[in-house]
Amino acid sequence: MAPPYYADLGKKANDVFSKGYHFGVFKLDLKTKSESGVEFTSGITSNQESGKVFGSLSSKFAVKDYGLTFTEKWNTDNTLATDITIQDKIAAGLKVTLEGTFAPQTGTKTGKLKTSFTNDTVAVNTNLDLDLAGPVVDVAAVLNYQGWLAGVHTQFDTQKAKFSKNNFALGYQSGDFALHTNVDNGKDFGGSIYQKVSDKLDCGVSMKWTAGSADTLFGVGAKYALDQDASLHAKINNKSLIGLGYQQKLRPGVTLTLSAAIDGQNFNAGGHKVGVALELEP
Repeated sequence: MAPPYYADLGKKANDVFSKGYHFGVFKLDLKTKSESGVEFTSGITSNQESGKVFGSLSSKFAVKDYGLTFTEKWNTDNTLATDITIQDKIAAGLKVTLEGTFAPQTGTKTGKLKTSFTNDTVAVNTNLDLDLAGPVVDVAAVLNYQGWLAGVHTQFDTQKAKFSKNNFALGYQSGDFALHTNVDNGKDFGGSIYQKVSDKLDCGVSMKWTAGSADTLFGVGAKYALDQDASLHAKINNKSLIGLGYQQKLRPGVTLTLSAAIDGQNFNAGGHKVGVALELEP
């Protein structure tokens, strides 16, 4: 089993706490594919509290013979983005992406060069911010030995000549179990446990703590598959914040998600949030 990238350490547990919930928003996602192979993804999100509506549109086209992928993105903040990716052509397991963004109303431009490489032993990814004033270099690596994982993530700001991130992580993963612990910048500590109890039940435990603070965030979550088309989601933390979700595949390519966030400490005071999301794909 290949190791995950650093950003994906603890992903199985994180998915238990994040997937199936859309608190405080109404969301619609649509995925389509043209006959020529161009994939289109569009989405719109309405925030109930702020009233802000955010939309996005992206197109993706792959030239498989050359390992190339072209992606164009636009959103209602009027930001344009272009990604060009080549994978497994320079070397097996190596992926290189050139990413650029442009905001016409301000003239702001950004660029990044991203690389990632993975095999059965190591997963390495780098991000280079193409800023002529002083690029930011971001490097992360994860080593795998018989299911045990050790990761490091560092970020160096060449303009300030200092390390802005120094993160470390340890973990273990198997087919139905995953354990992850991390230390960020020597002061933020975190950990998670994922267990696939059965074919229908997935459980997760998460904990976060900051040095110098007595406040610890601890949560448990679960996903239960009622059948192949419906699932229940639930989570709660030590601050009595409760999340509930129900996901139903109405028909092939149409998925409805209903979710609610409840403040258990102030149940009668209101302020609870509900969310609705509809996903459409061919």
